[in-house]
Amino acid sequence: MNAEAKARGPVYIVGAGPGDEGLIAVRGLEALRRAEVVVYDYLANPRLLDCCSEACERVYVGKTAGRHSLPQEDINRLLVERARRGQIVVRLKGGDPFVFGRGGEEALELAEAGIRFVIVPGITAALAAAAYAGIPLTHRRLASTAVLITGHEDPEKGESEVDWQRLAVGAGTLAVYMGVKNLRQITARILAAGRPAATPAALVRWGTLNRQETLTGTLDSLADLAEARGFGPPAVLIVGEVVGLRERLRWFDTRPLFGRRILVTRSRSQASELSLGLRELGADVAELPTLAIAPLADLSGLARAIERIGSFSWVVFTSVNGVEIFFTRLGEMGLDARSLAGVRVAAMGPQTAAFLKSHGVRADLVPERFTSEAVVEAFAARQKSYRGERFLFPGSEIAREVLPEGLERLGAEVVRLPVYSNRAPAYSAGELDELFEPVPELVAFTSSSTVSHLVQILRASGREGLLPGIQGACIGPVTAATARELGLAVRVESGTHTIPGLIQAIEEHFRERQST
Repeated sequence: MNAEAKARGPVYIVGAGPGDEGLIAVRGLEALRRAEVVVYDYLANPRLLDCCSEACERVYVGKTAGRHSLPQEDINRLLVERARRGQIVVRLKGGDPFVFGRGGEEALELAEAGIRFVIVPGITAALAAAAYAGIPLTHRRLASTAVLITGHEDPEKGESEVDWQRLAVGAGTLAVYMGVKNLRQITARILAAGRPAATPAALVRWGTLNRQETLTGTLDSLADLAEARGFGPPAVLIVGEVVGLRERLRWFDTRPLFGRRILVTRSRSQASELSLGLRELGADVAELPTLAIAPLADLSGLARAIERIGSFSWVVFTSVNGVEIFFTRLGEMGLDARSLAGVRVAAMGPQTAAFLKSHGVRADLVPERFTSEAVVEAFAARQKSYRGERFLFPGSEIAREVLPEGLERLGAEVVRLPVYSNRAPAYSAGELDELFEPVPELVAFTSSSTVSHLVQILRASGREGLLPGIQGACIGPVTAATARELGLAVRVESGTHTIPGLIQAIEEHFRERQST
């Protein structure tokens, strides 16, 4: 191995874990943040790719039963080739790379090519799927041993290396990977080896994701149950007395929104709080950002307003977007929050107020309700007239006129200052079909723009036929009114016009449905 070859790499072979992106190791996340190329699998949660830089190249090499986007030999060559270019490569694999993940084969190929590599273990599917199903693989009184078995061996070996006779009766718990296709043969072999027919058994599909399915039965009944239900891969088979603990240890699939399919339409940069809150309650969340928010190319008007900021009595922020762009420009001009000394600041909602506070500014006015109408009412309650006072209103280029017109009726001079665009992104028909098949139980809307843009996106793609089936969950009355005007059904309307309020309203909606 020459010195030049040793200097190439490293290639990080990273276990992505079983599906829930929160289960990846910290070191795996660090590798993704540094990566210049990520070569990723079918079972690696695609949300993990959001940790990569925008410049990082993403190469999909996923394999499913009978469908390989790239043969293993080509994947091996790809890793070597990119490492030799001097790129930082991450090979992102579902589960653990060294447990039925062919990570050992890839590491050997790198070693033979003289490429440095780093192994980052991941939580393997059997451990995680069992835990999320409420099944401990071992238990002091029920099972002191657990065995991991593949149900899909290399067909080129000719003869199976799995000693079913010994494993079936010699291990407390059997965890069989990739065994759904051959389930009937596998359970028959375990029965033939002497395991009692009444032994509890379970299949866990899509383990750790909020669409996880768990099917329980006995060793002699599970294959029939799976066939009747159409239970397909990816799933892990668990056999042993520990399966009988599931009903007492269930925790994951008993959460209030478990399995409820909800579509979130916030902009990509703002979807995380809503999506995370719903996922924590068990919802199967899909994201379709209907807003593409970006600072306007020409912010010279904002720069001029900042230069004479002392001429304004108030600056009114209606969103975190306006705050972020305002303070970014302020910093670019060599200024900071001290420039606002003597100027009062209003914020529409606690999130905008909290974002202001993170920049060192405490809002002087935050209305109890978070609508333009409520902001006007709060100003009117504060004093009768604002004649002679100037208001700066930095916001979206399509901001509603309710707020500035209301302030003008109170006598104020309002300087409307668009600082960001708010547009509908483009989506392919295939992307939309995947998100709406089946139609989500609820579609969450956090502003009137998210509603109108979704309608625009569906109509532009010829998918307007989906509109009558949409059940809206709206953050407040203004958003709900827009949805109804555009012909959408509104099933949830949050009384508190915040993201936590919307999440609570969605939870109450499903609780009421379940009780009726």
